[in-house]
Amino acid sequence: MRAMRLANATAGAVKFTAAEVPQPKPGPAEVLVRVRAAGVTATELIWYPTTHTKDGAARTNAIPAHEFSGVVAEAGSDVRDFRVGQEIYGMNDWFADGALAEYCIAKPSDIAPKPAKLTHIEAATVPIAALSAWQGLIDRAQLQPGQRALIHGASGGVGVFAVQLAHGRGAYVVATAAARNRDLVKQLGADEFIDYRAQRFEDVACDIDIVFDCVGGEIFDRSFRVLKPSGRVITIAASAEAEAAADQRKKQAFFIVEPNQKQLPEVTKLIDAGKLKTFVDAVVPLADAAGAYDGSLKNRRGRGKIVVDIAGQ
Repeated sequence: MRAMRLANATAGAVKFTAAEVPQPKPGPAEVLVRVRAAGVTATELIWYPTTHTKDGAARTNAIPAHEFSGVVAEAGSDVRDFRVGQEIYGMNDWFADGALAEYCIAKPSDIAPKPAKLTHIEAATVPIAALSAWQGLIDRAQLQPGQRALIHGASGGVGVFAVQLAHGRGAYVVATAAARNRDLVKQLGADEFIDYRAQRFEDVACDIDIVFDCVGGEIFDRSFRVLKPSGRVITIAASAEAEAAADQRKKQAFFIVEPNQKQLPEVTKLIDAGKLKTFVDAVVPLADAAGAYDGSLKNRRGRGKIVVDIAGQ
């Protein structure tokens, strides 16, 4: 099968190679997915599971992209909830080969029926992004109606879902993004908009119960200044320094999204009911996948996620 493998994952030296690799075979409790489209998480290239195996050895030739939409091509003998030919979407194990290939392996607990309203390209933007917003805001921060939520990177792949979910739960949403996305972010449910290039958010936002950070770096560090005494920061973009910080608030802010067989179907319901919107930043073919990761891609919309079109739809 066709695949794009990661030849070098060191910072500043991203290199992909096109390869013909053996088609994987599902185990008894796994499904083989015929991938139609894969969502891009650019930072994945330098994450530990991309560069190391589970036992700590160096990992080479990893196939990235663990967020996908496709069709069940084969189901293991123990699989009961999915059938061959069924359209699904989901994510798979970070240590496994991902979806920059014609096929990938997933567990039934990692996937759900694809939203009927979405194309495969649109659906590929959802699983990791929407579950990150859900698990950060609802599971970890336990966002409540009436609370004040500040969302950084509100027009990005995760941010668009975070704004919608926070608004849907009755929070007062303050959102940061580029000025060109003001109207979009307001339409998604933001009560206040901050152009991060024109204003320092801490000069505008105050008494925040929850900061949901999709940016990291100094934005993460500065976010603690706007919290209520009982407030907390949740980030999906913490650095190694933040994770090792002596400040427990910073260490506890970071989390990694996990597959969830109950939450993803709930996301599907919200999408098909018109209560969650999806956004595709740009679409590239498999052969040009490197451009989706290295920042060289042109003609991006600046909202939502980049998607790799595996099937050439």
